Amino acid sequence: MNTPKNPTHDTAQPDTLPVLDGQPSMPTGRRFPNPEDAAGRGDAEVIPLRLTEDAPDGDDAGTADIDTSFEVQFDPEPDTGPEPVDDGIGYLLDDPDGDAYPVIPENLRTLGGVGEAIARHTRRFLHRTAFHAVRAPRYLLLSLAWSAVGVRRLISRQLAWWWVSENDYLRSLAVASGDSREWYKLHREVKETRRVRGTILAGQAFGLLAAGLLMVSVAPWWAWGAVALVAVPWLAHLGRPEDHPIIVPATTVPRFRLLNHDVVLRAYYAAGLGHPEKPGKQVTFETTMSRTKEGQGSQVKVVLPHGTGFDDAVSAKDDLASGLDVAPSQVYLTHDPSSHRRHTLTVMDRDPLAIPAGKTPLLDCKPRNIWQPAPFGLDEHSRKVTLGLLWISILIGAQPRKGKTFAARLLALYAALDAHVRISVVDGKNSPDWNKFAAVAYHFIRGTMPNRAGDPARQLIDALTEIKQHIIDTNDFLSTLTVEECPEGKLTEELCRKYPKRLFIWMLVMEEFQNYYELPDQELNKQIADLLSFILAVGPSSGVILLSSSQKPSGIGAGDVQRLFTRYRDNHAVRFALRCGNRNVSDAILGGDAYSEGFDASTLPVGKPYLGVGYLYGATDHTPTVRTHLADHGDAEKILTAARKLRERAGTLTGYAAGQDTTTPDRDVLADVLTVFGGDPGLHWNELAERLASQIGDRWADVTADAISAQCRDLGVPSVDVKRAGVTRKGCRKQAVQRAADTAAAS
Repeated sequence: MNTPKNPTHDTAQPDTLPVLDGQPSMPTGRRFPNPEDAAGRGDAEVIPLRLTEDAPDGDDAGTADIDTSFEVQFDPEPDTGPEPVDDGIGYLLDDPDGDAYPVIPENLRTLGGVGEAIARHTRRFLHRTAFHAVRAPRYLLLSLAWSAVGVRRLISRQLAWWWVSENDYLRSLAVASGDSREWYKLHREVKETRRVRGTILAGQAFGLLAAGLLMVSVAPWWAWGAVALVAVPWLAHLGRPEDHPIIVPATTVPRFRLLNHDVVLRAYYAAGLGHPEKPGKQVTFETTMSRTKEGQGSQVKVVLPHGTGFDDAVSAKDDLASGLDVAPSQVYLTHDPSSHRRHTLTVMDRDPLAIPAGKTPLLDCKPRNIWQPAPFGLDEHSRKVTLGLLWISILIGAQPRKGKTFAARLLALYAALDAHVRISVVDGKNSPDWNKFAAVAYHFIRGTMPNRAGDPARQLIDALTEIKQHIIDTNDFLSTLTVEECPEGKLTEELCRKYPKRLFIWMLVMEEFQNYYELPDQELNKQIADLLSFILAVGPSSGVILLSSSQKPSGIGAGDVQRLFTRYRDNHAVRFALRCGNRNVSDAILGGDAYSEGFDASTLPVGKPYLGVGYLYGATDHTPTVRTHLADHGDAEKILTAARKLRERAGTLTGYAAGQDTTTPDRDVLADVLTVFGGDPGLHWNELAERLASQIGDRWADVTADAISAQCRDLGVPSVDVKRAGVTRKGCRKQAVQRAADTAAAS
């Protein structure tokens, strides 16, 4: 019979129809009551009937019992021919599935990776060497003690072998049964055996004695050491108990949950994702159980029953972990885009999130390039996670004291080590966490309430207005460049190096930004919200990086302020969510689609080992669970001290860090310098800083020699040797300052 073919027929399900004697069988209930009726139909297909096992061959075969309950398969059997064997070079070919194991592991394809592997094994070898070297005296004493026991055991075994002690039992049986003939026979055999073995033992004893006398007379001292080196370990091994090893291991052997298909099925059924006995409710597997490519866990592709989807598996993750007898943070579910029923189950050997990612690599204090990805941490497979900061905005959210500020500060430290990146830090909670950034920040705004440093809200509006104007100026300047110089009409690293005064990268850090949407003055709230919305929408394409963090990402403001806050929050391209209080907060940070993909930050583990652990969503197609690197207050101070020196050498130390009043945009550095010069032809940098601080204290109260030197050199004033009162130091000449001022006025 002809029926439409079902291209989605799942041949891997347990209800697959059998094949009988090479012929496809018919489904139960689809049968002809009479074979002759079937044969007489013009549109019917004659199906050969299967004979019973005891049916005779030959002419009488037709009279045997015939099973008339046969089945017809509507769909053709799938092609189950052998699959090509993976030869391990899939990574050289087009392998979109990424299932092929590479010939050379990824970490060994570069000199750096090879060096890292060699260093890792070297460290392990040195650790083991040091561990056993410290315990060598103990090993020696134990070896000598157990070797004495070994000598005694060896002599006892040799005497028992010579005496044929096992024959005593047989002779006792002969005596008990009164069989004298058997007893005499056994006695004669024992006597003969003892004679032969005694001769052998005497020969052994004579040989040992002769060898000992020979060594005493002619052997050097090192020969005794060689004999002891061979004999003592062997005798010690013979003498020690089985459960008392002399040499203990220097490292522990990792223990992990051994998985197989039965264990996985039990876990899924216990979690209510299927039933082993109900028809159509069985859980099946699309692949066999295998180790992950990193060798740190097991994985298998699971096919859920019809009507059960990936959302159900995500909701039952804790129950799955219980059924697998592991921690929930060891279980990872990866959705299969081809089917909502299919997903990959990965079970890690150990809890990967409890292993710290270690200190940040930025502690080497080397210059960084903002155009290269920033190191962020390690994922659940201990792979390095980096984040490209350009052209994106980043939102970081979490409960208090879960590592939110540390994660944001980690990315800001990377930007600080690029001397050509301008950084504006706005700390809405006025905490000590960002204080060290005052050494490099162009804007440094703390708190929300007016203080002796001014009104933070007004300062923030001025700073955001300046950033907005920078965005407009950058786009206007790019539009004036030729197609040859700027072929794609956007900012590039080459253009930033060519026009450093006009084109540069600007990072805006907004710590607890929600506080600036809840100010008492609604007009200030609206101005800040409007400026932030503009910068978020247009800034990334102009080289402005937004780094926003919040512990309260929802329920802020009312009316237009609430609308602008929600738009600002939702339009961040990349989100990093650490432990959240509930699912609603997690959705506010990660977005509504994250939960359906299996990411709920409220389910992240709690505890000190899990600080700095979160989901990095939106950076790539893959959403890793990241353990961020650590940079504590001391580390941040060390990095920022180096970053300030880099900016001083590059002449890019400006704004708040250089002692400038960034809330007064009309300040003229060269004009102020000329004012304090007086009639002197030249001044040392420290003299110039002192005069600025004393004569124009409202704008230069905190200026230093390095800061004014960097600003003047940035404006075209060279740093030269100046001799004053017999002392020669670096400084500048009034004529050079005047020339730079005239050039600036002319341009």
